[in-house]
Amino acid sequence: MTSVHVGPNFIPNRYRGVSVTTVPAGVPLDEPSLREHLMGRDAYRRTRFVVARYSTEPGPVALLHVTRASDVELFSPVVGVELLAGPDECAYVVDPEADTGIPSVLAAVAREKAPGVQAVVVQGRYAHVNFIINPRPLRIVVREVVPPEPAKLLDQARRVIAVTESLPPIELAGELTELSDLAARQPDEHYLLPCRGSGGEVPGATVSYLDEHPDRAEWTLLGCARSQQIHRWFYGDDPPTVDFCPKRALREAGDVTPGGGFTLTKCCLQEEHVESGDGWVSVPWGSSLDHIREALALLVAQEDPVWEPV
Repeated sequence: MTSVHVGPNFIPNRYRGVSVTTVPAGVPLDEPSLREHLMGRDAYRRTRFVVARYSTEPGPVALLHVTRASDVELFSPVVGVELLAGPDECAYVVDPEADTGIPSVLAAVAREKAPGVQAVVVQGRYAHVNFIINPRPLRIVVREVVPPEPAKLLDQARRVIAVTESLPPIELAGELTELSDLAARQPDEHYLLPCRGSGGEVPGATVSYLDEHPDRAEWTLLGCARSQQIHRWFYGDDPPTVDFCPKRALREAGDVTPGGGFTLTKCCLQEEHVESGDGWVSVPWGSSLDHIREALALLVAQEDPVWEPV
């Protein structure tokens, strides 16, 4: 048994606490042999974990937790060695593009390059080494309408988690609704879209854009509550409408994510603030990366227990 609780998404809070050591070929990568090999050897005061290998080439690897005689002295002897993962449950992956300080990056590398392995050590960008044990990224569904392409909210969320050390491993899944599919719900020869900037088109139909304030015509609005408000302001009436608000399903479910899980979406009625409920969070339609970062943090805070690096 180890004194370290190895739960899901076990990741060191700083990779400078991870040391890589080459052991002689005659030393088995099991706990008794590695304990005998390491006990009494001096270790740097930041060292908490040791990656034990036979060489720098791909091959067997073991992952250890070590304790030292002192946390104050620059170097002190190793006084405790515990095996976290042996060669049969540990893999060493080299990915020069992976930032090993980012939990979501570690989880993605583990999933893509060592699927099913309990403990994955990653040598990544800057040749820095870190690891993840029991990778179980938090799955967040990103719900929005396309075009534009790429889907803006999904792209923004990916950019945020790619550079954020404080969030747990996150896996994003896009739930994208195509404007052309929305139009098929209410066939018409002329559609009004909120904005030309989105690049939206409906094959076989005339398309006008509300932000250009076109002359009134007989059309079907593909929009949301804000688009309806603007239409009423411009033209004094309400056209036939296909409501494409990504947040609508949450409102209809009573502010609970349908089917459970976590959902990130957006709403044009939110101009500068983030809203959240049971399993969901919504950002403004024109959200900034700060909005996305705040939204992801609100979702993560709903996890029980709340994740934190070790």
